[in-house]
Amino acid sequence: MLRLTDFIIDCPDTMKLAAFYSEVTGHPVKEGSDESWAGIRFGEIELAFIRVEDYRAPRWPDSEHPKQFHLDFEVDDIEAEQSRVLALGASLQQDSIGSDGYGWRVYTDPVGHPFCLCHNRGVVWTDQGPIWPKRG
Repeated sequence: MLRLTDFIIDCPDTMKLAAFYSEVTGHPVKEGSDESWAGIRFGEIELAFIRVEDYRAPRWPDSEHPKQFHLDFEVDDIEAEQSRVLALGASLQQDSIGSDGYGWRVYTDPVGHPFCLCHNRGVVWTDQGPIWPKRG
């Protein structure tokens, strides 16, 4: 059996990027984090940041500098969450929210990694995670 334990993101400043994602998610930066390795725990999985010399940021959607990874965050209020992540240093790259208020928006974090805020019709959140609507 395989279990995902870490999702590792290259970056030039581990503590700065960990602080950004700590604010975005509301989860604290893991004790013992430092300039070479920082982490944020999500149950059994850790979102980890590792310092890389000569870091080159991805330039979404430019294939010469591919994105290297992608995170989706499901949200209840995309406008409120957008205001919050922009104030934390994210940049809006693409808006794919339909006239009905559902869809996603692509952002980049302070060092260029893309992530999405998603608002999907019919998703119900529980303590065990999301329950997706049945497709008929």
